[in-house]
Amino acid sequence: MTGERSDVLIMGGGLAGLTLAIQLRRELPTLTVRVLERNRHPVPEAAFKVGESSVEIGAHYLETVLDLRQHLETRQLRKFGFRFFFNEGQDALNECVELGPSAVFPTPTYQLDRGILENFLGEHAPSLGVEFIDGAVVRRIDLADTDQPADAAKGVVGDHVVHFERAGTMHAASARWLVDASGAAGLLKRKLGLEEGNDHDANSIWFRIADRVAIDDWHDSDWRQLCHPPERWRSTNHLCGPGYWTWLIPLSSGSHSIGIVADARMHPLATINTFDKAMAWLAEHQPQLHRELEPRRHLLQDFAYLRHFSHGCKQVFSSRRWAITGIAGLFLDPFYSPGTDYIAIANTYIVDLIGRDSRSEPFARQVRAYEQLFFSFYRNMLPLYEGQYPMFGHAQWMPMKVVWDYAYYWGILCQFFFQNRLTDVALFVRLAEPLAICAALNRDVQLLLRRAARSDVGAISPEFVDQCELKWFGDMNRGLRDVLDEAELQRRIEENTATLRELAAQIAERVRAEHPAALEGLDSLVGLAPKLAPDLLRAA
Repeated sequence: MTGERSDVLIMGGGLAGLTLAIQLRRELPTLTVRVLERNRHPVPEAAFKVGESSVEIGAHYLETVLDLRQHLETRQLRKFGFRFFFNEGQDALNECVELGPSAVFPTPTYQLDRGILENFLGEHAPSLGVEFIDGAVVRRIDLADTDQPADAAKGVVGDHVVHFERAGTMHAASARWLVDASGAAGLLKRKLGLEEGNDHDANSIWFRIADRVAIDDWHDSDWRQLCHPPERWRSTNHLCGPGYWTWLIPLSSGSHSIGIVADARMHPLATINTFDKAMAWLAEHQPQLHRELEPRRHLLQDFAYLRHFSHGCKQVFSSRRWAITGIAGLFLDPFYSPGTDYIAIANTYIVDLIGRDSRSEPFARQVRAYEQLFFSFYRNMLPLYEGQYPMFGHAQWMPMKVVWDYAYYWGILCQFFFQNRLTDVALFVRLAEPLAICAALNRDVQLLLRRAARSDVGAISPEFVDQCELKWFGDMNRGLRDVLDEAELQRRIEENTATLRELAAQIAERVRAEHPAALEGLDSLVGLAPKLAPDLLRAA
């Protein structure tokens, strides 16, 4: 080690910690950054960590903010979007409702082999001047002892001190800023009693197979050729049923990641928490996947599970110069792969706060504002998952939910990140009204569809619901990379709010036709009537 003190000390050298370190060195190159990582490097490829699917915010963060495009394009896989099959208990994917794009959307996303990525980050960060210490086990944290925030006492407040063990030797590292990126260990959250649950009770299991699970070969060429190129295997494939979904994610190492995520009440963890149990469960609920995996049992690389993975956190940023990023803070659900997104958002706020402090600027007000915004993103997205799993197998209403969820994500949150406006608190204030309208619409649309899905699915013909047929949908994705000034961004948020209102009205109209009582008490939807043509849901 080059010294025991640094400006920033990051506990955890996984995806969250190393990306933060890289961003700090790129944007604040005069600061010294040290990362303590428990695992020894290099880490295993393929069978290392989950969180392998990225979506637009996380991909943009890695590709553009951190300038890792070359690595993503040469060492990882370009993703063929999300794909959903509503095929509970069915023997063939071509005999169910499929929702997804027939061609790759313009804004890139990637499938990430976490071992390959974190080994690369573990080499790239030191090349930028980060001190990366692997095999370092944190034993004790001594936070700076003061009753005054850093703003009020620059140069007086003491350093944080972390005691860690490496190769049998104890070390004490001090830093002005301490960031917890320790993942599930949640070192600061546990120390400070910041644990916070939510009402989304779901569990997951996952394993990797050392082989490609090529779903394009499961059926004839007519089915394959519905996609261009015919490479559904590159998608994050969701095989959905009541109370659960199963993921299929390809890795650039040649392995395939398979997971089951399920409502704890409908599919208890005890029914899937070993590989043999999971295979028996797949035989019942996803027989075609089971048939594909059974001959590959000998290629099993790992197996793991996680109970009640969704959680919040009471505080993630502090004016006393500590912060939390990644799942050490909060986590929603893997269904739409938001993990890297929330790393990108948290890291952006943390870098801004550290930068203000390094320039001797007051930052306590920003701490409060950024945390309020960060938690609002979490709370506004939680309704996408909370209480929704029972409807996941509903081939009539679930495609509408997915289209809505994408539009809400691309149309609002993505806009602020892609335009580098996350820290523009004044802009959020000016847009408070449309943002509140969108949040209320999202809350009510989720509840409306949940109510509608209590009905039986009924007889639904096999169909490929092609998202590329929704021109406005593709345009919204394509527009993410537009460069907008402040006035243009404000207009776009207002326009996207109008689109979401129209989409909500059309969803409500369809539900009203079959379940008129479902709209009761949903204030943002009552009286909302479709005004536009063509039908925004014509492909759903």
